[in-house]
Amino acid sequence: MATDDERKTYDPAGEVVDLCRELIRIDTSNYGDSSGPGERKAAEYVAGLLDDVGISSNIYESEPGRASLIARWGDGPGEPLLLHGHLDVVPAAAEDWQVDPFAGEIKDGYLWGRGAVDMKDFDAMALSVVRARARAGAQPDRPLVMCFTADEEAGGHKGAEFVIEEHADEIADCTEAVGEVGGFTTTVRGKRIYLIEAAEKGMAWMRLTARGQAGHGSMINRHNAVTELAGAVARIGAHQWPVRLTPAMEVLLASVADIAGTEATPENAEALVEEFESSARMLGAVIRNTANPTMLSAGYKVNVIPTEATAHVDGRFLPGHEDEFFETLAELCGEHVTWDFVSHQQPWETPYEGALVDAMTQSILAEDPDGIVAPYLMSGGTDAKHFRKLGMASYGFAPLRLPRDLDFGALFHGVDERVPVDALEFGARVFDRFLDQV
Repeated sequence: MATDDERKTYDPAGEVVDLCRELIRIDTSNYGDSSGPGERKAAEYVAGLLDDVGISSNIYESEPGRASLIARWGDGPGEPLLLHGHLDVVPAAAEDWQVDPFAGEIKDGYLWGRGAVDMKDFDAMALSVVRARARAGAQPDRPLVMCFTADEEAGGHKGAEFVIEEHADEIADCTEAVGEVGGFTTTVRGKRIYLIEAAEKGMAWMRLTARGQAGHGSMINRHNAVTELAGAVARIGAHQWPVRLTPAMEVLLASVADIAGTEATPENAEALVEEFESSARMLGAVIRNTANPTMLSAGYKVNVIPTEATAHVDGRFLPGHEDEFFETLAELCGEHVTWDFVSHQQPWETPYEGALVDAMTQSILAEDPDGIVAPYLMSGGTDAKHFRKLGMASYGFAPLRLPRDLDFGALFHGVDERVPVDALEFGARVFDRFLDQV
C-alpha cells in the first residue's frame, strides 16, 4: 500500500492524458461484423506499455484481428481483482465532428475523440496508475488481473465472452470485477453525486419479422407485411413503460430526495430524476424498461408489395422485470409479427455493500470531500455481463469529476465525444487511492 508520502514519489496521473490520446489515435471502430480494423494494434500497444514496466501479458484472438489482452500483476495474498476495459469503439463519421475523431486533439480543456468516454479514458487511467506504481515498486496488496477486450460494442461475443469460454483459467480466480461507466459526477441542487454502477439492464436486440401476401402495389391487399410491421413498430416506439424501482435506484433516489427535502416513492421518481439536470435523460431510462425501434427494411420496388418486412429493436429490461418486458412486447407486436434475437443478455445487480464499495467511496472522498457517492443502474451494457458468468461481483468505477453543465450521457456513441483533461487526471488519482484500499 502506498502512503501519502510514498505517493509523492510517483504521479499516477502523469501519463493519463497522453495514453488516452494515443489509444484514441488507434482506430478500433467496431461495425458489428468483421469489416473494421479490429483491436490487434491497440492490444499490442497496451502489451508494450505493460512490458515496459515488467508486466507480461497474453493476447488472444477470437478471429484474425479481434484481439483481447490479459495481464496479471502482483503476488500478494487474497483473491485477485479483475480490472476490465474494452479496446473497441463505435464508428464515427468525421464530417459530423468539430475535430477529427481519431486525432486525439486537446481543445478547450477537453480531450476529443472516439473512445474518450467509451472507454479509452478508463483504459488510460488504469494503465497510467499501474505503470506509475510498477516503476515505483508500489504493488497493491491484492493481485490485479487486467483484461482489455475486443468487441464490447457489439455485445462482447468476440471479446469478453470468448475470454470466459476459451481462457477462463486466466481470470477464474477473480471474485470481484471493476469496469466502465461508474464514478462519474452528476449534479443535484449544486451538490456533486458520484454514481457507482451497481446494476445493468438486460439486453434484447431483436429482429422483428412480418410476413404477408406479395402482390401488385396497385391492388387491395389485406395481408401487407409492411403495414403489419409498421403498426407494431409504431406501438413499440410509443409505448409508455411503467416506473419500476430496483434496489440501486431506490438508494440513489433516496439520496436525491434527502437533498430535495422529500421522500422517494415510485410516484415521484420521475420528478426526482429531473433533479439530475444534465443526467436526467440518461437516468430516466433506468426506472423503467425501454424498447426503441432502430432499423427498418422491406421491399425492392415501389409497385411491389413484399412478402416480408423486418425491423430491429433495441430492448433493455430491468433486473427482475424480464417477464413483464417480453409479455408486453408480445402484445405490442400482435399476432402477425414475430421476433428473434440478435443478442440476448441478462441484467445484473450487485449489492451495494462491502469492502470494495467502501474502497470506491473512500477513494473518491479523499479527492473530493464534498462529494456524495451513491449507486445507480446503467441503461446500457458492458462486459460485466460476461465476467459475471464466472461468479464475479461487478461494479462500474471509472471516476470523473465533470462540469455541471456537461451532458455526459449524450457523449456515449455521440458526435464530438470528449472528456475534460482535468477529469482524466482526477480519475487517475482516485483510482490510485482505490488500489491502495482494495
